[in-house]
Amino acid sequence: MEMNNTIEYSAKQEKIGSACERVYGICEKFNKFKVTEIAKIGDEDRRRIIHSVKVGLAITLVSFLYYLRPLYDGLFGQAGMSAVLTVVVVFEFSSVGALFSKCLNSGAATLVAGGLGVGAGYLARLCGDKGEAIVLGILVFLLAAASTYMRFIPSIKNKYDHGVVIFILTFTLVAILGYRVTEISVLGHQRLSTIFMGGAICILVSVSVCPVWAGQDLHLLVSGNIDKLATFFLGYGGEISTDKIDKLYLEVHKTVLDSKATEESLANFAWWEPPHGGFRYNHPWKHYLEIGVLTRECANHIQTLISTGYCINSKPQESESEFDLKIEPACKKLSTELGKALKELASATKEMTVPQLSTAQIHISNSKSAADELRIVLENCSSLLLGPTKIDLGRIMPPLVTTSILVDVIECIERISVSVDELSQKALFRKLDSSKDHKKLDDVHVVIEFKDELDVKQETL
Repeated sequence: MEMNNTIEYSAKQEKIGSACERVYGICEKFNKFKVTEIAKIGDEDRRRIIHSVKVGLAITLVSFLYYLRPLYDGLFGQAGMSAVLTVVVVFEFSSVGALFSKCLNSGAATLVAGGLGVGAGYLARLCGDKGEAIVLGILVFLLAAASTYMRFIPSIKNKYDHGVVIFILTFTLVAILGYRVTEISVLGHQRLSTIFMGGAICILVSVSVCPVWAGQDLHLLVSGNIDKLATFFLGYGGEISTDKIDKLYLEVHKTVLDSKATEESLANFAWWEPPHGGFRYNHPWKHYLEIGVLTRECANHIQTLISTGYCINSKPQESESEFDLKIEPACKKLSTELGKALKELASATKEMTVPQLSTAQIHISNSKSAADELRIVLENCSSLLLGPTKIDLGRIMPPLVTTSILVDVIECIERISVSVDELSQKALFRKLDSSKDHKKLDDVHVVIEFKDELDVKQETL
């Protein structure tokens, strides 16, 4: 008997030991992977940690409306919980503008819907006890259906969608509760007060503790996209005839192509933000979207340029044709000058200074002169392309398409330059002391004029 008990006890011990090992293994895997993954989320963007702290702080502050007896008895009562729900619903990670949008939408929608709900209750009572519920049902149906349909209108959906949702919720609650509760005006007043208090605490915490401004993010995004285009053209101009595999500049334009939704969202939220930093009241946020359209158009040209394969699959120097050797210098110059012009515009936009259009225009003019050189080369090579000698179209077409795309890009970058200049005027960018820049520009003009004189002399000879 004792032997059997010992065997059963040892079997139970083995089961417990194996279960403990499994639990330990699971915990070890969790510590190894999950904890590392959680920490990585915070390392990728420290604003996520700050946002979590801000939400906790806001909820703690607003909860005192419920904890403190004078506030509970005198002002808010059980409706104080609405303030907590307001913080949870409206507190946005993305930006202060998104928070302002939701708070103002919530306050305005609650005020309008509460008034309409009280009015609907009084109107329904005029129809007697039997008709009151019917009238309330009809009014709730009409306003809920009409408001929901309005959410599909793009202009309302972009800026006031949250307000329409709160309007439907508040009107329905006030209208339905008014059928059973006699002091509906008191309930509406408490709900409105708690929503305003919750929104005010959210705004205070969001603006006071490490604010995230959508306007600043949009500004940096647009200037960064221009800089990415400049990085591509500078890299393309410097390595157009190399066979390097690691060409990271060929990938930078892809984020520009995918930036439309982000730009529109940031511009929408920036519209709600108060003046901050260098961004004044009525800042031209829509103009950033116009620049974004032009940068994506230029990025599309880049995508087409890469798809030709002329840069990626270029041959070694000894196997290049005479035609390749003639057009590559002009292509390099054209691409490099376009990159320098974009660098000037990106730097001016990021620093919020009036762009030195003289410098940018000089680089654009140099790119145009390079385009003229390409046309001359193509005219001189027409006999080679159209002569009796059989040519390989697979070798000739990529450089021809590349040349055509680079020439088209000049016009696109000119429009970016004009748009950036218009932004600097509308946004009142600051002007820099340009005495040194004038001297630098004079030197550049001298070099260009001297080069033009040499070209004229060579043509004369």
